[in-house]
Amino acid sequence: MLLTDEVLLHYQRCARRPYLDAHGDPQQRDPEREFLQKLRRDSQQNVAAALAGLDCHQPQASDWPSQARETQALMRQGVARIHRGVLSPWALAGEPDPGDPVWVSTPTLLVKTSGPSAWGDWAYEPVDVRFGQRSKPEYRVVAAFQALVLTAVQGSWPARARLILRQQKQRTVDLAEWVPRMQALLEQCRQMLRSGQEPEVFIARQRCDLCHWYGFCHGVARAQRHLSLLPGVTPARYALLHARNITTPEGLTAAPLGELAAVLGRDRAAQLQQQARAHLRDCALPKASAKRVARELPTAATELCFDIEAEPKRGLDYLFGVLRVDRATGTEQFRTFVAERPEQEGQAWHQFLAYIGQYPDAPIFHYSEYEPEACRRLAQRYATPRGQLDSLLARMVDLHRLVAGAATLPVERYSLKAIAQWLGFRWRDPEGSGDRSICWYDRWLSGGDRRLLEAIQRYNEDDCRATYRLKHWLADFLARQAPGVGHAPVRSSFAKH
Repeated sequence: MLLTDEVLLHYQRCARRPYLDAHGDPQQRDPEREFLQKLRRDSQQNVAAALAGLDCHQPQASDWPSQARETQALMRQGVARIHRGVLSPWALAGEPDPGDPVWVSTPTLLVKTSGPSAWGDWAYEPVDVRFGQRSKPEYRVVAAFQALVLTAVQGSWPARARLILRQQKQRTVDLAEWVPRMQALLEQCRQMLRSGQEPEVFIARQRCDLCHWYGFCHGVARAQRHLSLLPGVTPARYALLHARNITTPEGLTAAPLGELAAVLGRDRAAQLQQQARAHLRDCALPKASAKRVARELPTAATELCFDIEAEPKRGLDYLFGVLRVDRATGTEQFRTFVAERPEQEGQAWHQFLAYIGQYPDAPIFHYSEYEPEACRRLAQRYATPRGQLDSLLARMVDLHRLVAGAATLPVERYSLKAIAQWLGFRWRDPEGSGDRSICWYDRWLSGGDRRLLEAIQRYNEDDCRATYRLKHWLADFLARQAPGVGHAPVRSSFAKH
């Protein structure tokens, strides 16, 4: 069993991932997502950019023990740089104790420096290239692990360990700080792998979404009615609840509020209990702020729903979609403004501004903070007059903020897709997502297949229609909770997919 850089990286994010990789049934893995393949290609391009112009040696063997022996031979020769060198103290010394994981580390680069080592008056330091924008703690822990394994191989500590991040940003890792942290995590990971005991499931969306065990773990969590499926239950809060033997929604709702407030705070405790009640009853429960939200939700003769498709790597917003709803006639029209090439982003932005300018009194509904943030960024990039930007922002209505302020919903996350699906809305492409849209656009740029653009537009239209479905539901919900407050909208026809 190998304990590698990637095993330690995954362990920091979720202890179940390395356990299932070692002991799980491969047939229960999810198929690899296209977006993950794209991230891998982007990461490889980032490594290539970091190594551009460098003369590097690289082991050629096909198995890791032989690669490790090649790496040590290259270090003994004193070559300047080794790309993808494999480090393992057991490559020449033999296997460790039975059942104990074997350390294997593969820094992106091993760079020759001056200083004593087993090889002579030179040594090596590890350099790890990562596609992240920040020097995350998990990256620094892995860099410390690489330094530890390198020390076991060359007989002396490296002077430093380095990270190269996106856009070739370089960061030095403080080994005095991070080696002790790494060693504690390393021992925990080693014991977990040796024990063969499956770690408890915990669904943390941002960390779990791209994992190939997500479907399996989500099924386990649903079967257990696990509290991590409730929005707001973080790992730290779950630990506090679990310590009090509260492990199900039923247990959470039955617990005395005062007992929960003592460890979670009264507002958070009341929020989590309300979330559990919504799940148990499978219905939306009003919040005390519903009346205030009712006064903030506008209704107009013409209403617009707005959604952007973006490529974060390029810093590009490549599609602006708008659904126009004429409530008087019950008609709807969907329009898109597309940057078919990245350099056409400004043109698409100005076309979008011109279109919404035709409806100056129409509120612009969107979901999440991304759209107004993107509009501010684009206005600065393309010298949009401040008055025009201020007018646009004043009309924008974030339904995520209003929904979160008005109701507790029986959903696992407060995303547009989760809420709209609970309301009965269906996307025409069941596999459609923001990640897939990015992949489609990437393939469109490289291959020119117009069907990919059409798929992006169809997905964006469904997002806009889901936004309107949610707005319509929220207005009806608030009208029932706060009669006489605000103006309940007239029901409009909307597409059902």
